[in-house]
Amino acid sequence: MEQETTYWHLPGLCHFGMINHVLFDTMRKYPDKFRDNIKIGSVYGTFPWAIWNGGRNIMDSFVNKSDVDKIIRSYNALKIPARFTWTNVLLQEEHTYDSYCNMIMRVGDNGLNQVLVNSPVLEEYIRKTYPNYKVISSTTKRIVSVDRLLEELEKDYYLVVLDYDLNHDEKAIERLLPHADRLEILVNETCQPHCPQRAAHYREISKHQLEFDTDIRFPCTDPATDKRTFAGCMKRPSFMSNSDIDEYVKKGFKNFKIVGRGEGKGFYLDSIIYYLVKPESRDFIGKYFNDTLAKMGGLPMRDESRRQSGKR
Repeated sequence: MEQETTYWHLPGLCHFGMINHVLFDTMRKYPDKFRDNIKIGSVYGTFPWAIWNGGRNIMDSFVNKSDVDKIIRSYNALKIPARFTWTNVLLQEEHTYDSYCNMIMRVGDNGLNQVLVNSPVLEEYIRKTYPNYKVISSTTKRIVSVDRLLEELEKDYYLVVLDYDLNHDEKAIERLLPHADRLEILVNETCQPHCPQRAAHYREISKHQLEFDTDIRFPCTDPATDKRTFAGCMKRPSFMSNSDIDEYVKKGFKNFKIVGRGEGKGFYLDSIIYYLVKPESRDFIGKYFNDTLAKMGGLPMRDESRRQSGKR
């Protein structure tokens, strides 16, 4: 029996642009070296200095309208949606009229693209002003109650991103099975299990984004010393192995999200090679990636491992 198609949602809309396009070209050139029946469901992220952004700070080189259009079109030309991370948790009505964020929305308003939301105020504004966008409920809401999650799934969301602490909760997953095709699973979260600071950290990041404050001062108490490596991530209780994913696909889940906006190029490359490439082809694809990126300059469009910090 042929395996169901799985949709993979990748980070780095702007910042990992080079890596993402090398990946897409490689998938076209060597389809037999990638796992069967996978498709890129979206590339998520946003543009520097956009105050609607949340999850992590993005405040490096300014991107103008022409750049925004070019970047969005580079994905859309491949039928890949751009998914904007509009998850700032502190937004008020006054912020919905921000000219830069509205410019981004107008440029991408073609019926293909998507938005991740957290703020009810912004969500209402987007649904009214830009009804062509698919609206997705963000994991930054930290919904860990299954009852609350079921209520969220009754709303008009294209997808709901599951909180990573529920990844292996068998009782929760059993109750969520009727909605499996509308749930998106974070497969490689680096945050500590049941992180007591996560919600507060999201608020702090949102505050910094609104105030254009580039200094990150939020202390992380995670005791893990290798939390920012893919090998360290694999030790986390929430980690989804490929065998885990295969079992979830059999249950009806088909949307999987690779995190990495704040983890740097190496973490992201390790993640996509593990999840998307057949085991016997990983060395070949890894070398091909490194050689290709070296010829192109070696770094993503903006190397966020050097410039940024914070959560996804």
